Amino acid sequence: MDEAGARVDECVSDFDAAQNTDLRSPDETSHSAGSFAKKAADIPLSILDLAQVGSHQSVGDAIRSSVELAQRAEATGRFERVWFAEHHNMKHIASAATSVLLAHVASQTQTIRVGSGGVMLPNHSPLTIAEQFGTLAELHPGRIDLGLGRAPGTDQRTWQALRRDPHASDRFPQDVVELQGLLSDTSPLAGTEAIPGKGTNVPLYILGSSMFGAKLAAALGLPYAFASHFAPDQLQAAVYAYRSEFKPSAQLDAPYVIAALNVVAADTDDEASAMYEKVLRSRVEMIATRFGMADRDFTDAELDMLLDSPAGHQAKHMLTYTAIGGPERIAAYLEQFAEHAMADELMMTNSARGLDAQKRALEIVGGIR
Repeated sequence: MDEAGARVDECVSDFDAAQNTDLRSPDETSHSAGSFAKKAADIPLSILDLAQVGSHQSVGDAIRSSVELAQRAEATGRFERVWFAEHHNMKHIASAATSVLLAHVASQTQTIRVGSGGVMLPNHSPLTIAEQFGTLAELHPGRIDLGLGRAPGTDQRTWQALRRDPHASDRFPQDVVELQGLLSDTSPLAGTEAIPGKGTNVPLYILGSSMFGAKLAAALGLPYAFASHFAPDQLQAAVYAYRSEFKPSAQLDAPYVIAALNVVAADTDDEASAMYEKVLRSRVEMIATRFGMADRDFTDAELDMLLDSPAGHQAKHMLTYTAIGGPERIAAYLEQFAEHAMADELMMTNSARGLDAQKRALEIVGGIR
């Protein structure tokens, strides 16, 4: 077995061992939320752009809006990165061809990092992703991130249309290590190299909303991004596990956590609260449509009833971690959430309604000093 192959086996073995260990309770770990307390101005901030296609909006218009928002975020000088996620067969999300979208956004900005949050690796071969992101890295040196998830990013029928291997998710740990090797100077595949890709060392991030991703990121010594903007339940437990079990690597010598949250920012608290109600109703409508209740616009009366239904309760739960308010309230929430999540960086979804409101929200959050 060659050296690269041995590295794959070693990392996966470490991960398998971690999967079989009991999670220590917060009281038994050396990490305390208090040690992560910091002022809002000192918290690194980033953006998860959902590339949403609004009602009466074309996909082209939605992409142009994403470009404008990335440019506005960059202009504030406050945001580290903007990420886009791979979703398929969702009529209100325009980021299915994630690497193509990243290439366009990166070409229209100058300094902000651009990346995936994430690429659903089981949908692809590691070599394909290495070539795509290697190309991006050559075009935009030092600005490309590669966040990786193992979910399909779609429904079962579309999953089949993607020609996805039913066992691909089981190979996710091995595929992550293979991808990392293809982006390094030494390919793990005898006689095969990623060109472009080789030697670019595009930084990898493990994305997750459960203990699986936390333990994998810890075993591989990679940064960990938790999807708490829609899956809040295991946030603290997963971060504890990640920090407790982290093993340094060539990419990262200490654990690094990105925690996601929703932000509804406006000039006043009242304006933000009114906007949040619209966000909530939109989320309920999306869930109801996904459950097959109807594929149409709901009336206000119907939405009122849905808010008290299981779909409404699910929507409210998904939005558990949401900052709502004017500048002062947003700053306070960011501080509290960063401490609660033991996060090194916060990644916000900009939930304001409409392009102008989203631009203003970025100015508000970006202006917190």
